[in-house]
Amino acid sequence: MRTPSNLLPEGFHDALPPFSEAASRLERDVLDTLASHGYARVSPPLAEYEDGLAERMQGASSSDLMRFVDPISQRTLALRPDMTVQIGRIATTSLADRPRPLRLSYSGQVLKLRSGQLQPERSRLQIGAELIGNDSVIAASEIVSVAIEALERAGVTGITVDFTLPDLIDILAAGPLPLNQTQIDEVRGELDMKDAGGLSAIGATGYLPLIEATGPFDEAMARLRAFDTDGLLDTRLDGVSQIAASIKGKASLTLDPTERHGFEYQNWFGFTLYADTFIGALGRGGSYQINRPDGDTEAAVGFSLYPNPLIDAGFGAQLRDQIFLPVGHDRAAAARLRDAGWRTVAALSGKDQAQALGCTHILNGDQPEPL
Repeated sequence: MRTPSNLLPEGFHDALPPFSEAASRLERDVLDTLASHGYARVSPPLAEYEDGLAERMQGASSSDLMRFVDPISQRTLALRPDMTVQIGRIATTSLADRPRPLRLSYSGQVLKLRSGQLQPERSRLQIGAELIGNDSVIAASEIVSVAIEALERAGVTGITVDFTLPDLIDILAAGPLPLNQTQIDEVRGELDMKDAGGLSAIGATGYLPLIEATGPFDEAMARLRAFDTDGLLDTRLDGVSQIAASIKGKASLTLDPTERHGFEYQNWFGFTLYADTFIGALGRGGSYQINRPDGDTEAAVGFSLYPNPLIDAGFGAQLRDQIFLPVGHDRAAAARLRDAGWRTVAALSGKDQAQALGCTHILNGDQPEPL
């Protein structure tokens, strides 16, 4: 007889107590924060037709799609690697007639075809909010502020917001610092590595000041404005500065104008969320365009949180007090304790032991007593 295996596919793992409960509590805290700001929750399906999903992903790579053939329709389906594009579909179809701006929130698992060294998990929780029909400075400021508030309500401290300008290189390459597409890719690669020597080697010395325009927000913004001698970026820089001013004091602020990881389809501004003691980003957001069925586009701004690093690090995974209910206990007293917020674990036989079942108290008459 074959022994059952506990082996799971690469990039997948079980969420065990108390981490699974911590994840649910964090998810609830974030969604409650979004609801308090008027973001109504939607729940798109895990799988969609592959051609429609890939088309809506725009700049994002469709190579992350896990595909399979639907035995009913005989069409190729794909599991979502990101929920943002699904929210855009819902907004421009099922909710196309709703008044704008439209505020939507969501939460669910997303699946990537491959894992990476920094993010080995292929399945992860995504929680987010999208404000559709407006990508003004006021709308963007609301999104960034709500994202910070959601993390704070979940208990996260030491938050840093790192701003970026996702389309910066495209603007410069089409204007004062011309580049062809091959050169654009090369310059982006060197800027990703902050390699001044690499930029000089490929003849892109005009982009060198962008490496220096990185760091604490005020200093980096001053360098970026000094670089923008033609005023080509004035509108974008003013907008990002106003967003930063709206959240000053709520989080540490930094600027990396050429950061592009995770900003495949954002346009004039983007931001990444970090927190002290946690490695890697907790979330990203920014402004973008949603393709509508009539061929037009609609402005939107939003953010997505990926709280797995918090959960995996044991954030919020504390054990709570539990009361052991002996055989023959007072059921009315136990019910009152549960109404008051206690957790109870009832003995099923006289052999059950309170400590072995993870209890911290035992019910004595109608009162809990510490073990």
